Amino acid sequence: MKKIWSISTTVRNPERIRNFLVALKPLDGEVWNHDTQRRFQILLIQHKLYGAGNKQFTNNLSREHRELLENSETLTYEQAEEILNARNYVGAGDMRGRQSFNPIKKMGLAKIDDQGRIRITSFGEYLLEEDADLGEMFFKSFLKWQLPNPLSRDFKVEDGYDIKPFIATLHLINEVNKICHERGLTEKGLSQVEFDIFIPTLISYQNIQAQARKVLEFRTGLERLANEREKQAYIHSYVSENFEDFENMEHARDYGDNIRRYFRMTRYFHLRGNGYYIDLEPRRSIEIQKILETDNGSSQDFTAEEYIDYISDINLPILPWETQTELVRISNYTADDIRQYQNQLREQRIQIPNFEFKNTDRLSVEQLKVYVGELRDYRRTLQETEDHFVSQNVDKVREYIDRLRNIRQSKEKKSIELEHLAILALNAINDALAIKPNYPVGDDNQPTFTAPANKPDIECFYDAFNGVCEVTMLTNRAQWMQEGQPVMRHLRDFEDANNSKDTYCLFVAPTLHRDTVNTFWTAVKYEYEGRRQKIVPLTINELTKLLEAIIAIKDRGQRLDHRQLMNLYDSIINLTSTAPSSDIWTSQIPGVVEQWSREILSAQV
Repeated sequence: MKKIWSISTTVRNPERIRNFLVALKPLDGEVWNHDTQRRFQILLIQHKLYGAGNKQFTNNLSREHRELLENSETLTYEQAEEILNARNYVGAGDMRGRQSFNPIKKMGLAKIDDQGRIRITSFGEYLLEEDADLGEMFFKSFLKWQLPNPLSRDFKVEDGYDIKPFIATLHLINEVNKICHERGLTEKGLSQVEFDIFIPTLISYQNIQAQARKVLEFRTGLERLANEREKQAYIHSYVSENFEDFENMEHARDYGDNIRRYFRMTRYFHLRGNGYYIDLEPRRSIEIQKILETDNGSSQDFTAEEYIDYISDINLPILPWETQTELVRISNYTADDIRQYQNQLREQRIQIPNFEFKNTDRLSVEQLKVYVGELRDYRRTLQETEDHFVSQNVDKVREYIDRLRNIRQSKEKKSIELEHLAILALNAINDALAIKPNYPVGDDNQPTFTAPANKPDIECFYDAFNGVCEVTMLTNRAQWMQEGQPVMRHLRDFEDANNSKDTYCLFVAPTLHRDTVNTFWTAVKYEYEGRRQKIVPLTINELTKLLEAIIAIKDRGQRLDHRQLMNLYDSIINLTSTAPSSDIWTSQIPGVVEQWSREILSAQV
């Protein structure tokens, strides 16, 4: 039987892949043999990229080894080697090293050359750059990803597979929209349900037009029904009757959600209909049209070596719009779109930053590429300006509170949703100079992933102070393992880079784990790297209480001064002077938030 396809598990966590590559970097150029394979696995354990937080890995370890993996201290190479030896793997540590190398190889980030040496490829070197664009990385990777391919045995030509999934998805949505246009129907891309059913089951480029007709047939049948129960029965019946030759259709919803999330990272898809529909990104219509014209979504014939060389070259494929003529078209199209957007914002009396548009006739190909990037960055600035303006509306703040309280029920990825809501909440406070998220966004300015691991989630700039905001949906001990040291490190790096003002860190989670709190307590009360830090841990509930105070102030036609927010932060930090322990510190924070709310409301009268 056939299987529906999905995003390979090798690319589901780009930060983890990047960290594996960082661990491999010291071995670049060495012969890939039993010794280096074993050393690679030891390096992964040393940097807690393998084993830490995994009960299956730690169950058979001694208490001493478990504590080494669970504490916040960096392991020595010798300690990591001891732990690997203690696991006593069948096939030894070198076999695990080969397995850990496989996802890096399958993504084209590293390879073994003709002399048997480890080589980090140009694609891998790009990912290692400090400000590597994950969206660009996924775009280049997905353009080349095909089924079947020489690195996987899961999808075979004889079973009907002949597809580049990303490109075929562009084609299918375009075909559905085209049919809708011909029939006088609204062009809206694919609904989430349609995407989950018809994208993972599209296994050949030759089926694109037939699949598009099936989408419209399915949509017509579903839209006739008003009752949710009848709709669910219809969906189940349709899938059973039309896709019985796929053995794993029960995973279609999860696979579809994952495909949708990662394809959106490329910025070539956008959400519409309050996130229920996914459509082609109109702001990249020229690029999308070029892809559709030049690639029908069929797979190519490669040897394993040819395929590895192809996917590992950051300069391939050559993009059909990277010519003088096409880049001028793209830049002019984008500039016109921005001018219209500027006019819309001015009509709302929103003050917008200036931008110097350029004469594209005088620009080279490379200069045009840079200019297109500058235009898109400026559009994002305008979108952030509008977000700040909208966040001042009391009804919007109430919406943020409701979404925060019900975040567990959100259909979005919870970690991304919390970062986004934190941005909106901080904007609602009103008088920041800038609130800058570090998460990647699409051209619609909606987040496509969480912030990279080497940066704070959010950077905040005020007249009187600066700050970072870190958020997590983790509530168990993994919260401490993944957030404790990184939060303090991000704060210190930000402090050092912006040292003209006091710097605070707002940390938000559904609940605060005792180990996380104890780590922050030490940094606040004593030191981190020789200096005290100003970390303010709040639960989501406490953040909503703060926003309720903002609403009360706005209802009076007044505004909160950021210095009043700084006073709250200082009050929470000053508790560490009298609280005898970290747990008592956090138990007193809700009372401080309540008292602060009462005081600012009485002060505003």
